[in-house]
Amino acid sequence: MKLAKKLAIGVAFAVAMMAGTASAADIKIGLVVKSLGNGFFDAANKGAQEAAKELGGVEVIYTGPTTTTAEGQIEVINSLIAQGVSAIAVSANDPDALVPALKKAAQRGIKVISWDSGVAPEGRILQLNPSSNELIGKMCLTLVKDHLDGGKGDFAILSATTTSTNQNIWIDQMKKQLKDFPGLNLVTTVYGDDLSDKSYREAEGLLKANPNIKVIVAPTTVGVLAASKVVEDKGLVGKVYVTGLGLPSEMAGAIKSGATKEFAIWNPIDLGYSATQIAYRLVKGETDGKPGSEIEVGRMGKIKVGDNGEAAMADPFVYNASNIDQFSKVF
Repeated sequence: MKLAKKLAIGVAFAVAMMAGTASAADIKIGLVVKSLGNGFFDAANKGAQEAAKELGGVEVIYTGPTTTTAEGQIEVINSLIAQGVSAIAVSANDPDALVPALKKAAQRGIKVISWDSGVAPEGRILQLNPSSNELIGKMCLTLVKDHLDGGKGDFAILSATTTSTNQNIWIDQMKKQLKDFPGLNLVTTVYGDDLSDKSYREAEGLLKANPNIKVIVAPTTVGVLAASKVVEDKGLVGKVYVTGLGLPSEMAGAIKSGATKEFAIWNPIDLGYSATQIAYRLVKGETDGKPGSEIEVGRMGKIKVGDNGEAAMADPFVYNASNIDQFSKVF
């Protein structure tokens, strides 16, 4: 009897331990980024992990391909489906190519959202934009204008991939709003695929082929850093300026060298935090994420989903010599 009792107690203890282990990560959220090794997404992961710790019982699986391709992301998504995650939050390399894999995830009961760079509506519940697309486009043009004498001159765009949803939307917004900036002349747009070496070469070739360009605007953290290095390496500081969307920790040197006077970005930590909070609320059934709904996102307050199934987090913030030292220590 004593042996049987001990065995029963042992089994009960093991079951309790297993239950405790399961409850420690009842919800698994796959945070899929465009590519690993990107400072912007590493910062977003910090916010995601913060949200997971705050919520409790949540494990964030930070993952992505090594190169910015849709094929790489599809492999990652299929792996997450096989792992039985509760939700997938993806920053897409291609808005359409990921849809079949994400539909498969949804059919398995996995909640799917996109953030930063969106997926076509049929492939997700909602899209979390880091800011208003219109405001980002306007901000990029304002930054270009502020770098030109008299607000007039030639500029070029250095983007990520040709299929990057967010960059394409922002570039489209810049083109639409050019009429409000009559002194600006957009010469061309080139693509560095969010790879440092290719972005560097594209910026280098851009300036060689178009010597009248005075400003390069890059709506990508990889591109703006690479272009800044080209300006520094070629001795063009003060003759050509670089601006766009960058991380303070990476762009502090460009501010101090004079390659840029100012740039903008939202807080990627807050973006990863918000995406994780939204995915969690969807899994828990606290929201359906439909247009018009308001979603609690912890310290970020509430985020409202618009009629187009998209939500915006915050306006871009401008960084310059007056504040770069403060923020470069944060992200």
